[in-house]
Amino acid sequence: MSLHHNQPKGLFLLFFVEMWERFSYYGMRALLVLYMVKYLMFSTEKAGQVYGWYTGMVYMTPLLGGYIADRYLGQRKSIIIGGTLMAIGHFAMAFPPLPFFFSALILLIMGNGFFKPNISTVVGQLYEENDPRRDAGFTIFYMGINLGAFFSPLVCGTLGEKVGWHYGFGAAGVGMVLGLVMYMWGQKAMLGDKGVAPANPGGKAYVPFVMIGTVLAFLIASAFQFSGYDILARIPRWAWSTLGTLAAIGLAYGYASSPKSVLTTVEKQRVAVIFIMVFFTIFFWSAFEQAGSSLTLFADRETNRNISLFGWSWLMPASYFQSINPLLIFIFAPFFSRMWVRLGETGKEPSSPMKFVTGLGLLAIGFVVMIVAASMYKQSGPVSVLWLIGAYFFHTLGELCLSPVGLSLVTKLAPVQFGSLMMGVWLLSSFAANFVGGFFAGNYDAMDHTRFFMVPTATAAGAAILLLLITPKLRKWMHGVH
Repeated sequence: MSLHHNQPKGLFLLFFVEMWERFSYYGMRALLVLYMVKYLMFSTEKAGQVYGWYTGMVYMTPLLGGYIADRYLGQRKSIIIGGTLMAIGHFAMAFPPLPFFFSALILLIMGNGFFKPNISTVVGQLYEENDPRRDAGFTIFYMGINLGAFFSPLVCGTLGEKVGWHYGFGAAGVGMVLGLVMYMWGQKAMLGDKGVAPANPGGKAYVPFVMIGTVLAFLIASAFQFSGYDILARIPRWAWSTLGTLAAIGLAYGYASSPKSVLTTVEKQRVAVIFIMVFFTIFFWSAFEQAGSSLTLFADRETNRNISLFGWSWLMPASYFQSINPLLIFIFAPFFSRMWVRLGETGKEPSSPMKFVTGLGLLAIGFVVMIVAASMYKQSGPVSVLWLIGAYFFHTLGELCLSPVGLSLVTKLAPVQFGSLMMGVWLLSSFAANFVGGFFAGNYDAMDHTRFFMVPTATAAGAAILLLLITPKLRKWMHGVH
């Protein structure tokens, strides 16, 4: 069965737009920790905290961007706003002074909030309910994500580490501009009226401005703190609790003020499934996202990156390792899509929760590989690149069982009037996970590395066991069984 058979033409526009957006994001991410440690001279702990703060917030603001799109702007306008903010942010990273660095992070965080949930929602809108092409379509879309993620560390990483850090960041900005131009060129012809109008219009016009202002104020205050101004040192608890409370109030307001917000029992059960799956996804991404922090440091310091062939020697940049995962995604995604289809045809396809269980288990196996690699480094020094490749192999298989399945699941289970909001909720898992993972990565130098990798192993394995126990109940709710 061909992956592209009879797919909507708009899917391929969104494929390339998302490819360029992910090129810009992962190109910048590949350099971020190394840039902070080697150029800005941040400590490993501080770099890990900033990395967690940034990669966490880019997955928190989609909740805000999804709400605004559903209620006020529609997905299409939100995508343009988000792409523009991110392009400016990437180019701001190309300027050396520290204020540009934190201003760029804020622009990227806000832009991603408008872009990320809405482009995935538009993909879902290309298909009617129960359309059998949906999962294969999301697999194609996911391949676009990872095609961009594969090339970006090679291009941006080479420029950043070999030519100059700011050339690498500038290349990420060029990628975002290409994606934005492509989207504006093809959206009318290929997407029709999908995502133009808000799905759940109404509410007070000032609400989105209050929400944006609150998030911006917090981000600016956080940037000052990391710049050396200790504004939040004595009030982190109330700052976070205030932000969380405001987000909860905003969601409650959006729900209560909507004339279409009365959900049936089945719809409430399906929304509950989304939230439960979001909870377990936090455990996956908090471990998986070590790729941009502790695993990059392991590649830089504890891996023998000297590649010698036929008398030719080359020192592989540490950032190149972040291309392994998207390359494997691109190789294995078609296989997984065909496998799910064939299992479905024979009535043996596992449920979405069981796919998640499998993904968490495979992630744990990948970190077992890292435990062995760290142990070998203690005994004999830098280890072969094959250890990291092996870990990324298992992590990739786990990701394919969880991430595209989750995107498809949300578009199937979410009430239509809350499509982008629920996608924002889904991405919220990465917000919490990146904070946890980033602050954990800040302890990389303080812990024995064998013990360090035992933590994500235990986290993923424990979450898999717990989810396995409640899977029968989730399956009933997904299918409307009381």
